[in-house]
Amino acid sequence: MTSSRVRQVQVTFDCAEPVRVARFWCEVLGYAWPAPPDGFADWDAYERASSTDDPGVWAACQDPTGVGPRLFFQRVPEGKVVKNRVHLDVRVATGLVGDERLAALNAEGDRLEALGASRFQLVPADEEDEAVLVMQDVEGNEFCLD
Repeated sequence: MTSSRVRQVQVTFDCAEPVRVARFWCEVLGYAWPAPPDGFADWDAYERASSTDDPGVWAACQDPTGVGPRLFFQRVPEGKVVKNRVHLDVRVATGLVGDERLAALNAEGDRLEALGASRFQLVPADEEDEAVLVMQDVEGNEFCLD
């Protein structure tokens, strides 16, 4: 039997504009930019000193409490074509039901639309599950307000 250990998880997004998408998710989740590498006052200084001719090819954000996973955003040449197979559920209405849940989902949906997200679909409650609001981030990646 092998020993088990807790592993850190990073969620990686392929995107066209990593910095823009990272800023969006920082606002959605209350995440922060990681500290710049040692010897640099900020990320702009790091970018200027970097040998790359293509700045902004990646960005990251992390939970300031250290509990949630780090999010990493990398530039890829191709655009999004089909529904993403992995998505984030942003838990904004846990424990709420009925009209109270819908009000919480809609209020958060309004806040995120102001950040550049768009509403995709409201999945209504049924006999088993409560309502979920499916949204799209600034590049069209689906995520759920749950």
